[in-house]
Amino acid sequence: MKILKYIIIAVVAIVIILGAMFVYGVYINPKSPKEVVQFENADTEIEITYYRPYKKDRLIFGTEAQGALLHYGKYWRLGANFSTTFEVNRSILFSNQPLQTGKYRMYAVPYEDRWEVTLNSEAGSFGATTPDYSKDLFSVKAYITPLDAVVEQLTIEVVEDENGINLRMKWDKTLINIPIK
Repeated sequence: MKILKYIIIAVVAIVIILGAMFVYGVYINPKSPKEVVQFENADTEIEITYYRPYKKDRLIFGTEAQGALLHYGKYWRLGANFSTTFEVNRSILFSNQPLQTGKYRMYAVPYEDRWEVTLNSEAGSFGATTPDYSKDLFSVKAYITPLDAVVEQLTIEVVEDENGINLRMKWDKTLINIPIK
């Protein structure tokens, strides 16, 4: 009976230690820090929440045979840790696709010349899980603009210029731009 008590205590201690390590790594001191992008103009409010991984001398985009972190043609949660969310306060056109007010899961499938960015109604899930594809609203093709300088950390931003509002995503030597109206 005493041995069973020690086994139970050991198992509980291991579970507590592993849980504490998970909480520390994901919430307290993540290797990929959390970023909240907020954009506001006269009538549009956009908020994007994602976790920003670093390049760290790795090949980011490529094939599995090349040892790339993100493989062409495969699901990517657009960040690390949790799924990336995109929230908007009014109906907009997201790359000419109508999108209603709400909060969405945003993910991508990178290719050599483009990313296919998808909005899904399943917001807020842990990023390691693939989305329920039946809840995809639509996907848009965003063609790559090569960058001269390396962007060390994944960066998502919303900017306004003479052409309107643009969602920009940059990492490594890759830039994509998605117009929002």
